[in-house]
Parts: sequence; C-alpha cells; structure tokens
Amino acid sequence: MDQLNTHKSETLVYLVAAVCGITDDLGKKEKSGILRSMETRMAFLEDSTHRVRFVFTPKHTSWMNQVEIWFSILYRRVLKRGDFTSEADLRQKILAFIEYFNATLTKPFRWTYAGRPLAA
Repeated sequence: MDQLNTHKSETLVYLVAAVCGITDDLGKKEKSGILRSMETRMAFLEDSTHRVRFVFTPKHTSWMNQVEIWFSILYRRVLKRGDFTSEADLRQKILAFIEYFNATLTKPFRWTYAGRPLAA
C-alpha cells in the first residue's frame, strides 16, 4: 500500500496486533514504544514475523498502485451514490459492475506523469 498516514495509524497497529495475537505493550502514541511515531508504527506493520505484514510502496509512487486506481473507478461508478437494499444487493451490484467493466471498459491505464514536479 502507499504511505498515506492513515496506513500507519495507531488504530491499524492495534488491529494488526490483535489479529496476530500480540499482547505486548505497544506504548503510547507520540510518547513511547511501537506507537511512538509513524516510523515505529510502520516498522511494526512491516515486520515479516507477523502473520499480517504490510508492504509499502516507495514515497510519492501512489500513482503506481493499480489496485487503488481500480477501486477509485469502482467507488465513483457504483458505490458513491449507490442505493443498496442489503449486503447481497451490494455484492450483486459490485459483481455486475466487474463483469461489465471486464467486458467493455478494460484497457491498459495510460500514464500521463512526465517525471517533472508539479508547478507550485
């Protein structure tokens, strides 16, 4: 995943610790331990000995994350103003969109970034 600050949150560390059965003291946010800083939280989330391990893309490369691009399309076309009567209805509409997308819209993404910094 990209390095958005929410991907290194205190809440996410607690979730991963719970899922992995880690009961150690995690410290206090901005004070001590694993929760001390974004860097310490990221190191915890990247730990390869955990059952759940995050792999972060390098900074400033979120445009490379094809999955996020696709989920953005799904959100805009189906979820944003969607009206769903049940979880089954939501699932059916997502699966129908995936089928439609694959049949009619699938094509390679065209990169437009030229490698130059954006003007201020």
